[in-house]
Amino acid sequence: MSDNATYHQKLRRRHMASRIFAGICLLSTWFGLFVLVVLLTGLTLKATGIWDPTGPDTQLETRNWLTMTFLTEHMSRKPEQSGMIAGIWGSLWLMVMTGFFSIPIGVGAAVYLEEYSKPNRFTRFIRLNIANLAGVPSIVFGILGLTVFSRMFGLFADGAVRGLPLGIGVLYIPLPFGKTLLSGSLTLSLLILPIVIIASQEALRSVPQSIRHAALALGATKWQTIWHQVLPASLPGIMTGVILALSRAIGETAPLIVIGAATYIRFNPGGMERVTDYFTTPQTLLSVPSSQFTAMPLQIYEWVSHQPNPEFKNVAAAAIVVLLAILLLMNGLAVYIRHHFSKRLDW
Repeated sequence: MSDNATYHQKLRRRHMASRIFAGICLLSTWFGLFVLVVLLTGLTLKATGIWDPTGPDTQLETRNWLTMTFLTEHMSRKPEQSGMIAGIWGSLWLMVMTGFFSIPIGVGAAVYLEEYSKPNRFTRFIRLNIANLAGVPSIVFGILGLTVFSRMFGLFADGAVRGLPLGIGVLYIPLPFGKTLLSGSLTLSLLILPIVIIASQEALRSVPQSIRHAALALGATKWQTIWHQVLPASLPGIMTGVILALSRAIGETAPLIVIGAATYIRFNPGGMERVTDYFTTPQTLLSVPSSQFTAMPLQIYEWVSHQPNPEFKNVAAAAIVVLLAILLLMNGLAVYIRHHFSKRLDW
């Protein structure tokens, strides 16, 4: 009888410990959501002029800073005339060019590691170092980008330019790359490359071996199996990882500051004034990689740190709301893609 009572007492303790652990997990989840909601609400109220935490005694103008004019105008020394269009276009081009460099290399490396490499000491060494690179601080990649891309180890004289005729225009490439979009995108590509590789490896690993065996049994080659069966099946996971990696890149500030990206600039990449300029004037499009640039995080840094007018804090709040909205949209898109395509898989 005593053994039975002891058993039930231990069982009740286990159930109690389980409920306490579940409660702690739930509390942690709600705490994270609460912090996010408070952050977004406070920034939105400050950006729209509904509430200002500095208090009613200040002489700051109460106004809605989050307007369409703010999204379509360039930076200015006057807070009411400041906009972030150059940062939006700079971040967009950074994301496009970073994806252009990092996606093929990252997915290709993942395919080699998962489908072709043999499980030996060298492969384990590569996997370990890729995982370690994913945790390296971003400013280290900024220093690497400054040395390799912006200055190219001092191998070229400053101001040297190489022209590459492409039929529709000439692609001018400065050597060294200097403080251009090309340097920024290559630096951010190094930053997110380990993330893309790891995410692609996980997606490829999730494809059942039976699919590979069935394709090989039907006479398909190794390459045909990967191209027609494995990659399409792992595409949702790869796309999710790529979008999450790009969302990290678009919010980075330290690497861009280190390579010398501009914090105050009044022109769009390539000198574009209208979106149609990229289509009607091909040379405008070809001059984008060699153009100086800024990005949304850099503009926020400029308004918060280097502007004496306290009203720029409200301008920065509006820019933060725009940046967070873009990041949340990208993360939501990643979740939707994974959920939508996973329902179409039969395994």
